[in-house]
Amino acid sequence: MELIRGLHNLRDKHRGCVATIGNFDGVHRGHQQVLNSVRRKADELGLPSMAIIFEPQPNEFFTPDNAPPRLTRFGEKVRLLQAEGVDRVLCLSFNERLRSLSADQFVEELLLKGIAVKHFVVGDDFRFGCDRRGDYALLKEAGERHGFTVADTETLKIDGDRVSSTLIREVLLNNDLQLAARLLGRRYRVTGRVQHGQKLGRELGAPTANVRMHKHICPMRGVYAVRCSIRNKRYLGVCNVGMRPTVNGLRPALEVHLLDFDGDLYGELLSVEFLHPLRAERKFENLEALQTQIKLDIAAAREWFASANL
Repeated sequence: MELIRGLHNLRDKHRGCVATIGNFDGVHRGHQQVLNSVRRKADELGLPSMAIIFEPQPNEFFTPDNAPPRLTRFGEKVRLLQAEGVDRVLCLSFNERLRSLSADQFVEELLLKGIAVKHFVVGDDFRFGCDRRGDYALLKEAGERHGFTVADTETLKIDGDRVSSTLIREVLLNNDLQLAARLLGRRYRVTGRVQHGQKLGRELGAPTANVRMHKHICPMRGVYAVRCSIRNKRYLGVCNVGMRPTVNGLRPALEVHLLDFDGDLYGELLSVEFLHPLRAERKFENLEALQTQIKLDIAAAREWFASANL
C-alpha cells in the first residue's frame, strides 16, 4: 500500500481511481463496509482503490480543546486501512485553506485535478466543503457533469444502533469491551512506541512499558487485563490507562506490566489489546497503598487469564 501525504505529492500515476473519504477513526465495521464497496468497484473497473483521510481530524482543527479522544492513532489507522486491502491512502492536511474550500472547489481541486476519480463512495452522512454545504446530491450532479459515478452506503446497525466512532467511544468508556469488539470487528487496541517514563513501576516491583499518549488518544480510564504484541511475540499483562492521580500525573498515560517478561522494550512498537476491565482509576493515599493495589491487580489479572484459558 502507498501512503501519499498531501495534494502536492500527487503524481500522474495517482490519477484515475475508486476512492472514498472520511476520518476512519477506528476503521470499524461501518468503515469496513464502505471500504469493501470501494474494493469491489475498483476490482470491477481495474483501478486502484484509495482512502482519503485527514490529519488532524476536522474536529481537532475546529475545537482542539474539546475534540473527542481518538480510537486509533495515525499509524494504526494506516495499518488497519492496509489490512482492509486499500491500495493507496491520501492524507490531507486539514488546515485553514482546506477548510475554506467551497463544495465546488473541493470537487475541482481534489476529485478532478487531484485524483481524477472514476467512482466515489461515501457514507450515508457525508458532508463536505466550507460549512459542510456539499452533500450527496451535489456530488451526484458533479459526477454527471464531469464523468465520474457516485455511490453511498447504507448505515450499518448492530442491535439497532448505528455503528459509529462516537458509539464505540461511549461503549469503551462504559468498559463494555465485548460490544466494542463487535462494533470494531476486532478487540480494541492501542499501538505506540515505548518511551522512558519515571521508572516508578520498577521501584514498586512491577516494571512497566510506557506508551506515550496525547490528549486526544484513547477514551478509556482504568486498569485492564491485556494481551500485548511486540517483536511478533505475545505477552499477557496488566495495563493502567489514565492520569495517574496518585503521582499527580499531568497528561494521559498508558502503562503496561508484562507478566513473566524481563527485557528492554524502549523504542519498540507495542500493541496493547484490551481484554477485561479490572477496576476504575483512583487516587491512593501513598505509594505503599498503590504498591499493594498493583499486586492485587496482577493477581486478579492472572486469575482472569486462567479462567479465560488464555
